[in-house]
Amino acid sequence: MTRERGYRALCGVLGGLLIVTGFAMFGGFFGYHVPGSDSPIPTGPVGHYMMGFAGAALVAWGGCLIGVVRRPRWGRSVGTASAVGLFMAGLMRIVAWIVGDYHVMAGEALRIEAVLFLSAALALIWLRPALPDDIIEPDDVGQAPAP
Repeated sequence: MTRERGYRALCGVLGGLLIVTGFAMFGGFFGYHVPGSDSPIPTGPVGHYMMGFAGAALVAWGGCLIGVVRRPRWGRSVGTASAVGLFMAGLMRIVAWIVGDYHVMAGEALRIEAVLFLSAALALIWLRPALPDDIIEPDDVGQAPAP
């Protein structure tokens, strides 16, 4: 498997997972407001509002990653930004695991998630394709070079 195919596969899988998770979180917001419903997530209306907002953002992020699958060399910045986001999510889980207050709720899931997020971030950087050959780079004064 070439680096570009690996990058495409990684972006496609991550994008699909983000979209599915995002729709589930977005739906959780509306499910909370159904009369007589009992939410499996122990949070109130503000937490469910934030969950719905995060779900919408995850759907958009996943859509960007799915777009990279078509032309990975033109979507390098999406992969890099995704790597930064995954690194931040992994770091947050490491800190939450070290603090220990979340162990009762999440158990060892924080450590497993941190490894998965940091591994995916590393893979996005490692598999990132080279710049396309047909990009015209401007010279020092901002003019395109002569053909």
